[in-house]
Amino acid sequence: MSRPCPCESKKTFDRCCEPFVMGRSLPETAEKLMRSRFTAYSLGKADYLAATTCAEERAKLDVEELGQYCKAVKCISLRILSTEAGGKDDETGTVVFHAKLMINGKRMLHREKSRFVREEGKWMYVDGDTN
Repeated sequence: MSRPCPCESKKTFDRCCEPFVMGRSLPETAEKLMRSRFTAYSLGKADYLAATTCAEERAKLDVEELGQYCKAVKCISLRILSTEAGGKDDETGTVVFHAKLMINGKRMLHREKSRFVREEGKWMYVDGDTN
């Protein structure tokens, strides 16, 4: 049996985010992509984070810097507060969440309204309004 998923879905990692983060399947909803991205942050999977960012924003990313950030942050918990659209038949969606993090020994609450869009049939993170 696998360990609990870092996204706190109450599912095991192998039955939740692992197939997405390891590239075996694609998230069907914006919320599932959001959860898998939180998991990727917690596991230091900067390549997955870059690959699931929309093309326009991905061009601006420094994957090495993102990897360093992942190493510096400890993801404690994730709570999805609301979703709007982002379903299997939608082209756009938003997910509002808060994540408890530890950065440089300081606990912080990161609250974000994330925007997602489909590109070539795949959910992608666009950007988000924070705190």
